[in-house]
Amino acid sequence: MNPQHGTLPAALPQAAPAPRRREWRVVPMLLPYLWEYRWRVLFALACLIIAKLANVGVPLVLKEVVDSLEPGHAVIAVPFALFIAYGLLRLSTTLFAELRDAVFVRVAQHAIRQLALTVFRHLHSLSLRFHLERQTGGMSRDIERGTNGVSTLLTYLLFSIVPVILEFGLVAAVLYAKFDWRFVAVTFAAVAVYLAYTFFVSEWRIGIRRRANELDSRANTRAIDSLLNYETVKYFNNEEFEARRYDENLKSYEHAAVKSEASLGLLNSGQSLIIAVAVTALMILAGEGVASGALTLGDLVLVNALLIQLYIPLNFMGMVYREIKQSLIDMDRMFRLLEENREVEDRPGARPLPPGGAVIRFERVNFSYDGKRQILRDLTFEVPAGGKVAVVGASGAGKSTLARLLYRFYDVNGGAVRINGVDIRDVTQTSLRAAIGIVPQDTVLFNDTIYYNIQYGRPEAARAEVIAAAQAAHIHDLIQSLPEGYEATVGERGLKLSGGEKQRVAIARAILKNPRILIFDEATSALDSKSEKSIQSELDRVARGHTTLVIAHRLSTVMDADQILVMDKGGVVERGTHRELLERDGLYAQMWLLQQQEEAEREKAAATLPPASNAATK
Repeated sequence: MNPQHGTLPAALPQAAPAPRRREWRVVPMLLPYLWEYRWRVLFALACLIIAKLANVGVPLVLKEVVDSLEPGHAVIAVPFALFIAYGLLRLSTTLFAELRDAVFVRVAQHAIRQLALTVFRHLHSLSLRFHLERQTGGMSRDIERGTNGVSTLLTYLLFSIVPVILEFGLVAAVLYAKFDWRFVAVTFAAVAVYLAYTFFVSEWRIGIRRRANELDSRANTRAIDSLLNYETVKYFNNEEFEARRYDENLKSYEHAAVKSEASLGLLNSGQSLIIAVAVTALMILAGEGVASGALTLGDLVLVNALLIQLYIPLNFMGMVYREIKQSLIDMDRMFRLLEENREVEDRPGARPLPPGGAVIRFERVNFSYDGKRQILRDLTFEVPAGGKVAVVGASGAGKSTLARLLYRFYDVNGGAVRINGVDIRDVTQTSLRAAIGIVPQDTVLFNDTIYYNIQYGRPEAARAEVIAAAQAAHIHDLIQSLPEGYEATVGERGLKLSGGEKQRVAIARAILKNPRILIFDEATSALDSKSEKSIQSELDRVARGHTTLVIAHRLSTVMDADQILVMDKGGVVERGTHRELLERDGLYAQMWLLQQQEEAEREKAAATLPPASNAATK
């Protein structure tokens, strides 16, 4: 799609267009990225000035050449010196323009790189809430257009706007010095009308272009979302449904793009009319001067050449203005990502998490995600250093929220989460997360090699350490059996691996990190019984000596926990060991009985299947 069109749909809340006054604010925001190469910028501007002086000098030399060759002048010899000067000025115009571009390209690319890196880091620093609500396709398009806009803006501002202003001043000075006031008046009037027309029509077009941008981003978001959910599309045989939805967005974009190009034609036609009228008027004035003898043929050539040199870049100015405005819009959208507030930030003076064994304590914690529905209510419990505490309960009881609060993806609304007696809001997030390892229910892997995904637990780890972690997670033999071994790619989100294989990679990654605290967030709930038992034994072995919080649905996986907490409606309703809770005959005992009955029914159903059918299900 046309890169000039981009931004999110007006129909979406996050896509509301920024007020026009905000668009130019991005210019001073770019200055820090240019400061490092300020001497290159100054040298490029010097080359620009030399190129423009040479450009204006060309018509002046051409006038002298024409006058020296005019019949009636005593020409002793062909003015070779003037021809050589003419050629040198022409060469200088191109030479210094190219030198300017070669010097400045590093400045622009460095600014793009630094800005893209700043946005990337900022996005990783934003809260989980932002990333749960984002639209990945539209956001990636915003970043792409924003970084491209940096190069466009810098190039056009410095090498189109500044040169035109400089050249206009030089042309006006030459006209004033060599001709009468009428030439300067017509030139100034034409430029003023041209710029005013360009400004007003381009401002009208901005709304059309913005709408095209929004529809472009919407189509891109739809395409990426559909492709990321490829399996779901196939499960429900909805390829044509997705294609129709995508085409609806493309059709809307098509209409907006056609309207944008039609308005561009109107703008270009008006600009050409203004220039044609001005050039005609000036040539009439110059012709009258030649006819009356007040001007020479060289003066007529000079006026024509000066106007051509002025109006060609001025005609280009309409496109420059449009591109600058579009770049400002694109960059404003990207800079608004930088303005997204970090919901969770390190406090001033935050210090690293103290070393030693980790005692976790949730102290009268209250929490809600949106302020409307309370998730945790006055929750208090403790996980001793090296101990293992399990949390069980029905879906929606708030179990997984505990892991998110411990990682500080969110901050509590009331109470405190402490490690070794220190409120985790008083320690740096980096040190806190370095002390915690997690094996989640749904392990999402990078679309890279198995080796990369395991080493991700500690990127600086040596290859021997990665292999040792894989062996500890009982996945080394499987990896070795693959043709590519550790260099085998796992596919998008790890889809080339089975659920059990992905969980073993997650376990190896956690082992390699070697954290003080381990969280198992329903790590085996998505596996079959055989895989669950195999991986559960590995989890139990990994947990030894670590402070461990187990969030579980299947009670059979937490029987050996030092303490089991039963959660319901955001609070702990029962706590104790497996045996104690069964003897209490409360909610835990009911859950245990129900799960045992379900397991027995599954085993009975499996036993009644014919051998061939039974084998097919394995």
